[in-house]
Amino acid sequence: MPQSSLKSDLQADPDVHFRTLANGMRFAIMRNTTPPGQVSVRFRIGSGSLDENDDQQGLAHFLEHMAFKGSTHVAEGDMIRILQRKGLAFGPDINAYTYYDETVYELDLPKVDADTVSTALRLMREMASELTLDAGAFDRERGVILSEERLRDTPQYRAELGIRNSLLAGRRATMRAPIGKTDIISNAPVELVRDYYRANYRPERATLIVVGDIDPAAMEIEIRQRFGDWKAVGLPPAEPDPGTLETKGESADVFVVPGGMTSVQIAWTRPYDAAPDTFAKRRTKRIEDLGLMVLQRRLSTIASKADAPFINVDAGSENLLDSAHVVQIAAESETDKWQAALTTIDQEQRRIQEFGVGQAELDREILEYRSFLQAAAAGAATRTTTDIASALVSSVDDDQVFTSPAEELSLFETMTSGVTAAEINQALLHAFSGNGPLVVLQTAQSPEGGADTVRRVYDASKAIAVSAPSNAADVAWPYTHFGEPGAVVERRTVDDLGLTMVRFSNGVRLTVKPTKLRANEVLVREDIGGGRLDLPRDRTAPIWASGAVELSGVKAMDYQNMQKALTGKIIGVNFSVGDSSVRFDGRTRTEDLATQLQLMTAYTSDPAYRPEAFKREQQTYLSRLDQDQATPGGVAGRDFEGLVHSGDPRWTFPDRAELSAAKPEDFETLFRPMVSNGPIDITIVGDVTVDDAIRMTAETFGALPPRPEAAPSNDRGNVRFPAANKTPVLLTHSGRADIAAAAFAVPIGDLLSDLPRSFTAKIVTQIFENRLIDRFRIAECAIYDVQVDLDLSDKVPGYGYAYFSVETEPEKVARFYALVEEIAKDLRSRDVSPDELARAREPIIETLKHQQQGNEYWIEYLRGAQTDSRRLDRIRDNLSGYGKVTAADIRVFAATYFSPEKFWKFEVLPATVR
Repeated sequence: MPQSSLKSDLQADPDVHFRTLANGMRFAIMRNTTPPGQVSVRFRIGSGSLDENDDQQGLAHFLEHMAFKGSTHVAEGDMIRILQRKGLAFGPDINAYTYYDETVYELDLPKVDADTVSTALRLMREMASELTLDAGAFDRERGVILSEERLRDTPQYRAELGIRNSLLAGRRATMRAPIGKTDIISNAPVELVRDYYRANYRPERATLIVVGDIDPAAMEIEIRQRFGDWKAVGLPPAEPDPGTLETKGESADVFVVPGGMTSVQIAWTRPYDAAPDTFAKRRTKRIEDLGLMVLQRRLSTIASKADAPFINVDAGSENLLDSAHVVQIAAESETDKWQAALTTIDQEQRRIQEFGVGQAELDREILEYRSFLQAAAAGAATRTTTDIASALVSSVDDDQVFTSPAEELSLFETMTSGVTAAEINQALLHAFSGNGPLVVLQTAQSPEGGADTVRRVYDASKAIAVSAPSNAADVAWPYTHFGEPGAVVERRTVDDLGLTMVRFSNGVRLTVKPTKLRANEVLVREDIGGGRLDLPRDRTAPIWASGAVELSGVKAMDYQNMQKALTGKIIGVNFSVGDSSVRFDGRTRTEDLATQLQLMTAYTSDPAYRPEAFKREQQTYLSRLDQDQATPGGVAGRDFEGLVHSGDPRWTFPDRAELSAAKPEDFETLFRPMVSNGPIDITIVGDVTVDDAIRMTAETFGALPPRPEAAPSNDRGNVRFPAANKTPVLLTHSGRADIAAAAFAVPIGDLLSDLPRSFTAKIVTQIFENRLIDRFRIAECAIYDVQVDLDLSDKVPGYGYAYFSVETEPEKVARFYALVEEIAKDLRSRDVSPDELARAREPIIETLKHQQQGNEYWIEYLRGAQTDSRRLDRIRDNLSGYGKVTAADIRVFAATYFSPEKFWKFEVLPATVR
C-alpha cells in the first residue's frame, strides 16, 4: 500500500518516492548506490492462494511459473534468454514466489543502462496483462510444478503445515497452502488459470518497486509511460470470506510425522488486528516483544546447561498470515525427553507470568536491541539495493509504513523511554491470553495414549508451583589484556588491490583491506593452520561437533555469561573446519572491532570444551538423522562430501552408531590442538583504517605466545576423487516413492595451478546447467531445479570437480543420464554459438562485479594471500579471465573432462522401489 494512503502517524522514509497511477497501480522508487550501477525491480501482485476458488487451488503459483512462458510481445522461452544476455542469472537474479496473499516477481539488474532497465520494466509490464497462457505450455509446465511439490514435501514441511492449520482453525488460510492440490495441478484446464489471471492481476492490486542507482524522476516518467495504459478486465472479484478464528480453550494435540523431529510447543492465539500501522500499535507490539525476549533468554540459558530438557527452544510472537496473532513457545527435544521439555517450557512460562521480568533483565534487552538499531542507522547509507527492495515488498505486504533506520531508532527510544518492568509484565499477561494454551507434540511416533498423554503431562506440570527466578549476578568481560602488544616485523602494501600485509614478531600474519562498501561494517576472519588434511585418514573424528566450540564459551565464562558481559556490542563468532585450517569468523561494527578481536583471541588462547555444549550438538544431529533420511536431497546432502572424497573418513558424515558413540573427551581431543597449536592468519576487511586494525591486532593476537610456521601436510596428495563408474553409486531414502535424486560429477583439477582452466570450467559448467534447464526442465518438465557445484580446491593440489544433480521421478533417472551424455557429446563435438556463450558468461561476470562490491568477497579471496601470491593473481584476473574464454576453449575443455568414461554417477532411490 502506498505510504501516503496509510492512516498513520508514522513518518515514511523521505528517500522513497511513493506514487499511484490513475489506474490504481502503486509504485515506489528509491535511489541507492550500494552497490553502484545496479537496480532491483520488484513487481508485487496483492493476490495469492487465498484468492483462489476451490477448483483453482495451486493455480496462483502455477500462474507465477507461466509468467515466464510467453506473452504478447515475448515468445515462449525468450524471457530468460533476454535477461541472461543482460547479465542476469536464472535463480539468483531472476526469481518469483507465490504466498498466501501475494505473488512477487524479482529482477536484480547488474547494469543501469537505459536498455537494461527498460527491458526489465517491459517484461514486468508483459506479466501484468499480456501473458498468453498457451494451453500447450501450460500442460508442459505441470510436470515442473509437480516436481516442486515433491521437492518441498518434507516431513518438517508437513509438520509445520499441520501445526499452522491447527493454530489457525476456522480461517481460510488453513485451506489454501500455496502449492495447492496435486489433482488440480495435474488436471485443471488452462481456462481456470486464465480466469484467475484476469480476476486478480489488476492495477489496483499491483505495486512496482524500483531501487538502485537510478534517477527517480526519470524512472517515474518511464513507469507512467509503460504502466499507465494497463486496464483491469471486468469488475474486481468479491473478497473471499477469510473465516473466523475458532474460539478454543486449553487443548492438546499430537502430530505424527514419520521422519520428522520431536518438538513440543505451547501457543496462544487471538484475532488478527487489521488496524492501521501507528506508533501506538507498534509500541504495543514492542512492549510484548521485550517481555518475550526475556523469556527467550531464560530458556536459552536452560538449553545451554548440562542435561538440558531440550536441544533448541524459541519463544516469540507473530501475526501469522494476517489470520491470527500467535504467541508461541516451542522446544525441540530428544525423542524420549518431550515430557521434560513440555514441563520446562510450561513452568518457565508460568514463572514469568506470575513473577514477571526483572528491571535488569528488561534493561539488558533494551540495550541489546538499541545496539542493533544503532548499527542499522549508522550503516543506512550503504544498505544494499536488494535488501531495501525486499524490505519495501514486506512493508507493502504487511500494510506498514516504510520507515528509515534513523526513524526506527528514534521510535524505539521514544517507545522505551521510561518503560518499566510492570508495564512489560502487564503485556505478558495479555500475551498469554485468548485461545489456549494450545499444546502440540510433534513426533515420529505417537506416544501411547496420544493427545490424552500429552494433556496428562501438561496437567501434571501445571500442578507444580513455580518460584520466583533467582537474580543472576552481573558479569564483566575479563579478556581485555593479553600481554605486551606484538611488534610488527614486516609490513608491505599491495597498492593495486588496496591491501596492507603485516607480520608480527610472534608469527601472526594480518592482511587488512579498508573499504567503504558498507558503512560501519567490519569483517574479521581468523585461520589457524591445520584442518581436515592434518587429521588421520584411518578413522573418523567428530568434526561435525564444530558448532560446540562456539557454544562452549571460554574458560573464564560460559557462552551465556559471555553474551551477558558483552550486551550492547555487535560482535560474534562462528567456528568451522576447512580443509587446511580451522577458522573463526566475525562480523562487527567499527566501534566494536577491538572487542571483536578480544573475543576471537579469547576463543583461541583460552578455549573451553564444555561437555554440555558437545552433547547439545550431538543431540541436534541425532534428532535430524531421520529427517535427512526421509528425502533424497537430505541423503545426498549428508553423504555427498564423503562420496566425492572416496570414502575418506575426514569428509564422511558418521552414521547413528558413530554419532551416539562419540564422547565429550573426543571433542576436546580433536579441537584443542587444532585451535591452540597452528599458525594464525588474520584478515580484516571493512570500514577501518590500516593503523587501527594493526594496533588492535597487535594488542590481541599479536600479544599471544609465538606459534610455529605451517608445516605442509604430507597427506594432501592422497585426497582422491572417486573412480568413474558405469553403474551409479546407489543409496536409498525412506520418503515418498515418487521422487529420486540423480547426479554425476567429473574430476577437473585444483584451482590455483591453472587459473585459465578455472575460468573455462566455470563457463562450461554454466552452459551445461543452462542446457539441462532447457532440456530437462523446460522441454521435458521433469524437474524443478538443477543443483550445480564447481568445486576446484585452492588447498589440495590436483583436486576439484564439477557436479550436477536433479531430483525427479525414479523412472526419469535414466533419461537424466542419457541427456547428460547427449549434452556432453555435443559440447565435445561442436562449438557453442556466440549467443549461448554470452548467456553463460555475462551473468558470471556481472555476478562477480556485484560480489566485489561486498566485504564478503574480499574476506574470502584474501585468505592465505600472504603466503601464496597466486591468490592475488586470481583477484586481478577474475573479470578479464572470463572474457578471454572462447568457443574453442570450451570445446577443448569438454573433450578433456566431459567424456563418459570420466563420469562418476550417484543416485538416491526410494527404498520402497529399489
